Amino acid sequence: MGSTSLDSGKATVSGRKHNKCVILPANENMVAEALEKRNQNWTVRARVANDLIIQVGDSSFQLHKLAMVSKSEYLNRLVFQRRSNGAKDTLPKIQIDNFPGGSEIFELVVKFCYGCKVDLTASNIAPVHCAAHFLEMSDDLEQGNLISKTEAFLSFVLFSAWNDIFRILKSCESISLWAMKLQILQRCSDAIAWKACIDPKLFTLSEDDAISLNVLENDAENLKHKGIAENWWFEDVSCLRIDHFVEVIKSIKRKGVRSELVGSCVAYWTAKWISGPDNLPKHPTHHLLRVTTESLVRILPEEENSVSANFLLHLLKLGIMMRISSELLNEVEKGIALKLENCRVSDLLVKNYGNDDTVYDVGTVSRVVEAYASSILKNPTPKLLVVGKLVDGYLAQVSRDDKLSVEQFRSLAEALPNDARYCHDNLYSAIDAYLKAHPRLTEEERTSVCAAMDYHKLSQEGLEHAARNDRLPVNITARLILLEQVNMARSMTSVGSNYQSTKTQAIIRVNRCVENEWMTSRNEIKMMREEVENMKMQLSELQKCKMQIQRRAKGCLISKRIFGSEHSVA
Repeated sequence: MGSTSLDSGKATVSGRKHNKCVILPANENMVAEALEKRNQNWTVRARVANDLIIQVGDSSFQLHKLAMVSKSEYLNRLVFQRRSNGAKDTLPKIQIDNFPGGSEIFELVVKFCYGCKVDLTASNIAPVHCAAHFLEMSDDLEQGNLISKTEAFLSFVLFSAWNDIFRILKSCESISLWAMKLQILQRCSDAIAWKACIDPKLFTLSEDDAISLNVLENDAENLKHKGIAENWWFEDVSCLRIDHFVEVIKSIKRKGVRSELVGSCVAYWTAKWISGPDNLPKHPTHHLLRVTTESLVRILPEEENSVSANFLLHLLKLGIMMRISSELLNEVEKGIALKLENCRVSDLLVKNYGNDDTVYDVGTVSRVVEAYASSILKNPTPKLLVVGKLVDGYLAQVSRDDKLSVEQFRSLAEALPNDARYCHDNLYSAIDAYLKAHPRLTEEERTSVCAAMDYHKLSQEGLEHAARNDRLPVNITARLILLEQVNMARSMTSVGSNYQSTKTQAIIRVNRCVENEWMTSRNEIKMMREEVENMKMQLSELQKCKMQIQRRAKGCLISKRIFGSEHSVA
């Protein structure tokens, strides 16, 4: 830092590279011969006897009125009030509660009042500055008093070393109310924001900063070759406590930093502190986590692409666990719903951490999909089919989880409207995977799993596979086979066969099964499948005969044209 002198009488302010400042009062009203400390008790020895006791927390300070009241309007007023009230005690005692920084900082104030050197650093400047304001140590009482000296050093630190700003914020954790009242938090946040939103090579780095950034001071070429990323400040900012982090993010937003960068920083902080049970703060209270979650939601950038859907899902899951306000939960839900049309299956994978839970949080995803379905009722979107495919892919991913209940699977499968799937092959694949992973389901549960599938929307290949799938419930299999019979009958009719009666009979059988909810035995299913195979063979033969007849008819037509042409020439 070099050396700076602010002379007023014997006052000096000096500093070094590590932003350390030594201050003295402008005028020495009383010189201390010795400062003695025994346990928690301080005694200042001077040529005159002690005539004031000040109790700060568990510590007692035996002092002199002249030294203290000459620099503190607060103490001056308390002593005067005691005289006005007629107090005749020779050694008045003043109790000070909630003193900023406690007895350790009051000790520095005492040294300053008695003309001793006081070392100011980035770690103690904030509490000392707050203590000076608490005691009302302004220049109105004495030029070069403690408020003006701490203000000068504080302003210097805020515009010099990057790391020292974070030391100041750390020291403010125990004096948050005073630090906020005196705008120390605001000033630190603005200083961080100012440095974070400009190119690192444009501000001077201290030795510690140069090491932390792995660059040389004022070496622009080195900065360029090292390729410092625009998120170089994430790690330092993520070390802040949530209330301080919120203030910094607000300042960064005001500076106009890109929303994607702000959102990434919020996600970085969240991943560091509350991404899972192993990363939660030690012994967190429910209230602390609730306040933290609500704070994170409130500072999210409003821009659509500022954060990922996966991060928002994690935040929504945390919000549901912490029971944050429904208004904030709805806000997060809407944010995710807006992103579904551009999501991948991996974006929806949010792990659970309980031993009895499913591997992935299906309930939260169902909640978001339902919110999306509600939103498109008012504003239909052409990308609904894309979301339908996304949900089917997610179902296929989570279906193998043996702890996934039938209700959870069905709830998600039915969350979207009917027109969300043009073809149900993907949904059928997910259902088949679920049935395969849960072989002990009852017939009723199997039917419930299949409730969302419309077998009329299966492709021919999907229909053939499903009709031979023994994992499907018997009544569904019967309907699929009968539907296949109907399709066969139609095909055989179209090639000119006499199977109109077969077609009619098959349709009647399907209708009866549907109306009576007929449950067919496995033997009957087997017979129906054999009948379908026979019909396929017959259809194949009919198609071959039809092709032969068509080829012969075509050959006769060509011959007729040739001979007719020759006759015409003759």
